[in-house]
Amino acid sequence: MAFLAMLLVGLLLFPLSAIAQSYQNVSLGSSLTTSDVTSFWPSPSDEFAFGFQKIGNESRYLLAIWFNKITDKTIVWSANRNNLALDGSKVQLSADGRLVLTDPNGQEMWAHGMANAELAYGAMLDNGNFVLATSSSDTLWQSLNEPTDTILPGQVLNQGNRLVSSFSDTNISSGRFEFILQTDGNLVLYTVNYPAEATNTAYWSPMSVGSGYQVIFNQSGFIFLQAKNGTLTNLISSNVENSRSQSMYHRAILEYDGVFRHYVHPKSSGREPMAWSSLYNIPDNICLSIRQGTGGGACGFNSLCSIGTDQRPRCDCPLGYILDDPNDKLGSCRQNFSEQNCNQESREVESFTFHEMLNTNWPDSDYESHRDVSEDWCRQNCLSDCFCAVAIYSDDNICWKKRYPLSNGRVGPTIGGKALIKIRKDNSTMGSPNVEIRKKKNQSTLIISGSVLLASSVFMNLILILLALVYIFKFKGKKRKRTASYSAVPGVNLRSFSYKELEQATNGFKEELGTGAFSTVYKAVLDDENGKVVAVKKLRNMVTEGEVEEVFEAEVNSISRTNHKNLVQLLGFCNEGQHRLLVYEHMKAGSIAHLLFKDSRLSWSKRVQVAIDTAKGLCYLHEECSTQIIHCDIKPQNVLLDENLTAKIADFGMAKLLKKHQTQTTTRIRGTKGYVAPDWFRSMPVTVKVDVYSFGVLLLGLICCRKNYEQDVANENEMILLEWAYDLWSMSFHISKTMVYKCVLSFIYTTIT
Repeated sequence: MAFLAMLLVGLLLFPLSAIAQSYQNVSLGSSLTTSDVTSFWPSPSDEFAFGFQKIGNESRYLLAIWFNKITDKTIVWSANRNNLALDGSKVQLSADGRLVLTDPNGQEMWAHGMANAELAYGAMLDNGNFVLATSSSDTLWQSLNEPTDTILPGQVLNQGNRLVSSFSDTNISSGRFEFILQTDGNLVLYTVNYPAEATNTAYWSPMSVGSGYQVIFNQSGFIFLQAKNGTLTNLISSNVENSRSQSMYHRAILEYDGVFRHYVHPKSSGREPMAWSSLYNIPDNICLSIRQGTGGGACGFNSLCSIGTDQRPRCDCPLGYILDDPNDKLGSCRQNFSEQNCNQESREVESFTFHEMLNTNWPDSDYESHRDVSEDWCRQNCLSDCFCAVAIYSDDNICWKKRYPLSNGRVGPTIGGKALIKIRKDNSTMGSPNVEIRKKKNQSTLIISGSVLLASSVFMNLILILLALVYIFKFKGKKRKRTASYSAVPGVNLRSFSYKELEQATNGFKEELGTGAFSTVYKAVLDDENGKVVAVKKLRNMVTEGEVEEVFEAEVNSISRTNHKNLVQLLGFCNEGQHRLLVYEHMKAGSIAHLLFKDSRLSWSKRVQVAIDTAKGLCYLHEECSTQIIHCDIKPQNVLLDENLTAKIADFGMAKLLKKHQTQTTTRIRGTKGYVAPDWFRSMPVTVKVDVYSFGVLLLGLICCRKNYEQDVANENEMILLEWAYDLWSMSFHISKTMVYKCVLSFIYTTIT
């Protein structure tokens, strides 16, 4: 009752349909550019501004609305969070009745409004709303109807409206959590099945079920759920500073960690610095709130979630594990040591030990449990089981065995029990020492020991010890020489980098550009070439040495023999010890997969150009290159775009070179599921036609803006792109499947030639 009384007072003091906003008109034809971020369209009192904000250190820009009178210019709305604008981009209130964002080439990236509508002006209002209006002040479009992750006082979320969190505190693109008022009236916080957009598991909902009609953030600072008849059903956030509401800025945001927080900020104060302070948050403990059957939980697989002193969730990798993506602090962790060998009879029991953690658990990774056992029994049982990654020994003498990967990890005083995390004793990233190195080490030890036993004089001992040392250094020198040499590309003028050079250039392999089956690509800056930006591809050591060498040699051999504007240029390599890296030109715009399957997609003309560029690159590999090359892995992720959006084929790690006058070859199946040609499965030699097939799938993806496999579709028959395209074609033209394939192949061949 106290809450309702206080809320009613707030409603009387500050009605939702607040006083009419004053505004400054933005006339038709007005525009803003990224070249001058100091220019923007302000609200009448300068409380808010509409324009471009630079994101990070690179020249990437967000079209946004922000609090304009506070120091940190907090963003409350954005148009292009998943497709940042480059230098030279522009937003314009066009004469045809739309607000349009275009890239440096004039291609449309985002637009709102109706073409040929009676648009008279735009306006940034003092309530944080940007509107497009007619001459009679009727609203054609407003930003408050399309929120990103934030709502403001005076804003309403209707059924179907949602907030989507950012990915991280530094990455503003759409992330892993969603706040939505569903069409059935339920208000829910969801995890998102990232990187897909479908919701996964609900982890918070108010007491009332199915009665919500609107989420209202009123001018007095209360956020509540209202039924269709106007009844107040649930309080979401109460304003304990109601008496000071007009002296405070308010905002509520679904943050990257999945917590919905209500913040306040003093409008003016004699003390500095002023900052946002949290007024209310839901849920109280997200680590315990999220417990989902699929996905890693609040913190990703193998990670552990705990609530810090600042009441924010913290994600940590346990001892022996490291972040899979160093830039994703809430992401998954992976083992930093080789897995236990199930093929050995001993199960390598002597090589493993346990790291203990109290009040720690991954509650949904169990595959076995044993009751009324001792902790020692639990330890030994997990040690001898190569599937056991962690054992939880509970206070009631139960041993819970858990398999990798571990999900829904949490740490806290209410958890109880003890986690026994199995790790290698030496905590080595390479696992057990190499047998040959152990053998050489033992030989060296025997020689030195023998010298002491066989000679009695100090002189003889010294002689034998010196001989032993010469033997050791000679062996090590040969090994270094053998490792450093590389003759896979004789006669090719490529720069050889040291591992230390590339480690410094990548700032410790900090900024990741992409990842694949065998490698991760990092951004690097070459100081000795006037700060030239390049891409460094680092082959992982998770595969066997032979596989790494095969991929490395295949890529260097194939790409070093090419020279074409539609192929990514190889600049150099590093082959030092266990480190194998390739240095490529930097493709600023990323892969077409990144641009094609997002909200702001490439225009039709640009997609046609991408198809032509890719076809030209393939034609060169198949017909014009001195050594004919089958790429073997044509897919959207391997077609990159430079700053001019010119498409270039990349990733030759699976490529197959053909000998002179050779037109076909036999090799194991290569490529990516969904793009692999049927030829690979027929136990017969393959030709360049396998690339043509993959290009056909890529072409369908470019035409339809669809991945080769879409799980989140209404009809399961539409999941596979090829089958879906065939069904559409056959239904439209009532022709045979054979004729369809003939037409597709004819179209592909015509495009290439």
